[in-house]
Amino acid sequence: MIFPQRILRPQTAFSVAGSRRKHPRIENRNHLSFIRRLPCVVCSTRVRIEAAHIRMGNPLYGKSAAGMQEKPSDTFTVPLCAPHHDEQHAMNEAQFWMALAIDPLRLALALFDSTGDEDRAEQIIRSHRGN
Repeated sequence: MIFPQRILRPQTAFSVAGSRRKHPRIENRNHLSFIRRLPCVVCSTRVRIEAAHIRMGNPLYGKSAAGMQEKPSDTFTVPLCAPHHDEQHAMNEAQFWMALAIDPLRLALALFDSTGDEDRAEQIIRSHRGN
């Protein structure tokens, strides 16, 4: 009797671990420094500005949601004062931005595109605030 060769199953077969492809995080210290020089997108203060990373995702902008223990790319950051940054983290992020009628992903991409040009960035922030 002839037995067929044994077929070995790859270790990744039926594995959930290999199915979620992570996008590498883009780090850009110059952009983060630029963001911290801008006014808060909520209240316009220039005191204690932080580069707030947007965690929520939207395929329209090519942004997947950041998982637990996963920091989003620096591309998706907006300037928030410390109190508003704390508020952003204390509640549902989508609800935070919806209450302000601001699309944070669109804003973040526009600010990234204007890195280094503070006048242009401030115009972008004002237009997103409706001021």
